[in-house]
Amino acid sequence: MKKIKYFFFTIFFLTSIVSADDNIKFEEWKKNFRNIAIAKNISEKTFDLVMSKTKFLPNVIKYDRYQPEFYEDTKTYVSKRSAKKKVIKGVNFYKNNSDLIDIVENKFEIEKELLLSLMGIETNFGTYVGKMDILSSLATLSYDKRRSEFFTKELLILLRLIETEQIDYKTLYGSWAGAFGFFQFMPSTIKNHAIDFNKDNYIDLKNPKDAYASAANYLSKMGWSKNSHCFYKVELNEEIPEKLLNVSAKKIKNKKKLKYFRKYIKNRDKFSNIDENTLVAIITPDKDIVKNSKTLSPAFIVFENYEIILKWNRSLRFALAVCTLKDKFKNEL
Repeated sequence: MKKIKYFFFTIFFLTSIVSADDNIKFEEWKKNFRNIAIAKNISEKTFDLVMSKTKFLPNVIKYDRYQPEFYEDTKTYVSKRSAKKKVIKGVNFYKNNSDLIDIVENKFEIEKELLLSLMGIETNFGTYVGKMDILSSLATLSYDKRRSEFFTKELLILLRLIETEQIDYKTLYGSWAGAFGFFQFMPSTIKNHAIDFNKDNYIDLKNPKDAYASAANYLSKMGWSKNSHCFYKVELNEEIPEKLLNVSAKKIKNKKKLKYFRKYIKNRDKFSNIDENTLVAIITPDKDIVKNSKTLSPAFIVFENYEIILKWNRSLRFALAVCTLKDKFKNEL
């Protein structure tokens, strides 16, 4: 018993040392980052006001290492995010906000079903936008070495948005990764695509008007094609060369005309009405992530719109879930 107690005491003690060491190094990093921010035209006043209370958040590092996209198989991931109760809640949300959503759909040529799907998956229709201190989250991830360059850029953009009074820093609570609002925009997305739709001289992404229009504007600028295909689930035969299978969301490769892939697809009659010259690709999202997964199953043929969703979130499963939920809304609205 004494040995067990000693073991747990040792683990606790070592964990405390690591945490304390990170806190000290984080404060040192913050001093250096202050110089970088000032050199990027962030005033000392703004930096000291919004960054003085930022803290190292060890849980953010844990979340970054253990995301659902990295361990759930496709069936589980998609089923959770397109469940019947999600559809019901989305239909009710549409009924209560139909005037706004219809106006946005017509103005930006983005289907209401897609907007509902994204909002439903990102924040459960605005009911869970996250409670993390975004400034501390971004600072923690900027301090961490895994993706420091990316999160440093995002943090600098956020400070600039605060500096120019486009964002109220007191409202900045969201996801562990620094995303904000009903559609979980990162600072760079806010800067490039968020709009003041209700013309009150303030961008509020926790307000349905600004949030919905900003999401539609973002999708439109990325090139979403209204009422076009997203993906089809396919059954592949053993003859397909493995090099044609995409297992990473970083970049979809080996795109070919649909007619090229037909010889490798068993259920090709499922999409016989699609132009054979359409450029498509094949993804097998479980292959390099799920232990003991099959090489050729599950497999999906994906279109240009699917790649647009990947620009929103670089996850093969996320894009499948969005388009699946979108199709379910189409049957209900």
